[in-house]
Amino acid sequence: MQIKPTINQKSGLLSNARQHPSPNFDNRPNKNDINLIVIHNISLPPGKFGGNWIDKLFTNQLPKNAHPFFTQIYKLRVSSHLLIQRDGKIVQYVPFHKRAWHAGISCFQGRKGCNDFSIGIELEGTDEQAFTNVQYVQLKIIIQQLYLQYPSLKKGNITGHQHIAPERKTDPGPFFDWQRLSTDLNENLPANATLIIGSSKD
Repeated sequence: MQIKPTINQKSGLLSNARQHPSPNFDNRPNKNDINLIVIHNISLPPGKFGGNWIDKLFTNQLPKNAHPFFTQIYKLRVSSHLLIQRDGKIVQYVPFHKRAWHAGISCFQGRKGCNDFSIGIELEGTDEQAFTNVQYVQLKIIIQQLYLQYPSLKKGNITGHQHIAPERKTDPGPFFDWQRLSTDLNENLPANATLIIGSSKD
C-alpha cells in the first residue's frame, strides 16, 4: 500500500519530495492567506526533459553558455514551490508557507500579485504535448494534502499561469487536462473552459 505524503506544519515541507532549497523566496504579507494553487509547465532547454537545469534555474546557478536559450534567462530570479517531473518524482524548492516567485504580474478574481497568496506547482512539460499519467496522480495527491494542511485554501481555487497572466504566459497550455483534474478532485475548476486538445501520456 502506498503511503501518502504529509506536509510538516512547521517546516512547510512535503515528506516525499527531494528538497532542493531555492534562495528566491520571502515572507508572505499574511502567512495565513494561502488560497490559490497555480499550475505551470517548464522544460529546460525548451522541449527537453530530465537533467538538472530546472534545479539550477531556481537556485541562480544556470550557466549562461550551456545552451543558447539560457542566455535569455540565466539572470532571472525565480522559483516555484514544487516541480513534478515526468516520472512523477517531486522536487521542492520553497516551503509552502513562504512566498515563491512564480507568478509575476498576475491577477486572480480581482486580486493582484498572486505570489502573495498562492502555491506554485510546476509540471515538467511543454505547451505542445500531453503530460504523463503519473504527473496527474501526484498532482491530485499533493493538492489533497495541501487542503488538509492549509484550511484557507478554498476548493476550486486552482488555475493555470495562463489564466492569471494571459498577456504574458501560456502555461500549462492546451494539453493540460483540466477536466481530468476536476474529476480527480471532484471539483468545478474555473479553468475548465479551456479547450482540452490532448489526454495524459503514459
